[in-house]
Amino acid sequence: MLKNKMTELLKIEYPIIQAPMAGGITTSNLVGEVSNAGGLGIIGAGYMTPNQIREQIRELKQLTSNSFGINLFVPNEFAYTENEIISANELLQPIRNQLHINEGPNIEIPTCGQVFETFTEQIQVIIEESVPVCSFTFGIPSEAVISELKQNNIFVIGTATTVEEAIEVEKSGMDMVVVQGSEAGGHRGNFIRSTQDSLIGLMSLIPQVVDHVSIPVIAAGGIMDGRGLMASLCLGAMGVQMGTAFLTCIESGAHHIYKEAIIHAKEDQTVLTRAFSGKYARGIKNKFIDEMEKHEDSLPDFPVQNALTQSIRKASSSQQNPDYLSLWSGQSPRLAKNQSVKMLFQTILTEAKNMKNK
Repeated sequence: MLKNKMTELLKIEYPIIQAPMAGGITTSNLVGEVSNAGGLGIIGAGYMTPNQIREQIRELKQLTSNSFGINLFVPNEFAYTENEIISANELLQPIRNQLHINEGPNIEIPTCGQVFETFTEQIQVIIEESVPVCSFTFGIPSEAVISELKQNNIFVIGTATTVEEAIEVEKSGMDMVVVQGSEAGGHRGNFIRSTQDSLIGLMSLIPQVVDHVSIPVIAAGGIMDGRGLMASLCLGAMGVQMGTAFLTCIESGAHHIYKEAIIHAKEDQTVLTRAFSGKYARGIKNKFIDEMEKHEDSLPDFPVQNALTQSIRKASSSQQNPDYLSLWSGQSPRLAKNQSVKMLFQTILTEAKNMKNK
C-alpha cells in the first residue's frame, strides 16, 4: 500500500523516517526499534565523536539487521570576537550561579579547523562501518565527500527549507531531499538564505519542491500521525521524516522532563530561538528563551554559543529543571504521546489504511 521508489531505494517497508535528533535522543534502542518496525531509524550524530559513532553503529547492528542511517552536521566557517564571548558570558553567568555551576571563564570553544577535522573523521567511520544511509543538515558537503560515500554504496540524503535549496541538493548529486517546513522542531536546515527568509510551511513547500526536482522528496515538520503521512504523500512527497513523534516514545533518550514538557505543551508555545546554540531552532518557550530574547542578536553563532550554554543545559537536565533546557519540538505537540515505537507505527499505519479506504 505504501511502497514506492523511496522505500525501494532505502530498503524499508514503510515510507517513514525517524528524524536524526542530536544530543543523545537517538539511542540504539530507538533507532533499532524504528528500523525493526519497517521504517528507517537514524542516529543523530551531529555532536558525537568519531569513536562514539563507531560504538553506536556496532551496537545498532546487534539490534537490527534492517537498514538504518546516520546524520551529520555539515561544518560551516564561523568566527567570533573576544567581546562577543565576554558579553555572552556576562549574560549566562547569573544562570550558571543559580544552577551552582562552577565553570571557569575558559570554556573550550571549538575552532573551525577542529570542526572540519572531526567531520572528515566522522565520514571515514561511516564508510568503514558500511552504514547504509547518510543524511546531512546545515548545508551540502563537498563533491568529494558525496562522491566517496556513493562509491561506497552509501545512500546520501540532503536537507532543504526552500525550493532553491532543494534544487542545489539535487545538483550536488545527493539521492533524496528532506524538505523541512517551518513547523519542524529543532534546528533549521537552511543554508542559502537567512532563517527568517526560509520559513515556508510544509504543505506549501512539498508541491513546489516536487515540481522542481526529480529526486524523491521526504516531508518533515509537524507530522505526527497517519493523517500527516497521507497528506504529504497526496502532495507528492514519497515519505515523511518525523522527529517530535519519536522523541516522546519510550525508547527515546530524551529526559523525562523534556518528554513531559512536549506532551503538556500547546501548539502556540513553540518559538524560534538562537539563545541556546547560536543557530535558530524551534522549541517550547521557557525561562531561558524568555530571558535571552532581547539579547539574541548579540549572541555568538553556532557552534560557539552552543559550547557556552552546554553546562547550563547539562545542569538543568540533572537538576530536573525545564527552565534552562533546550526543549526542541515541532508545532504539533498536542499530538505527542508517550508510547512505544511499535505502537506509534501501528497507529500511523492503521490511520493511513483507513484514510485510503474511505
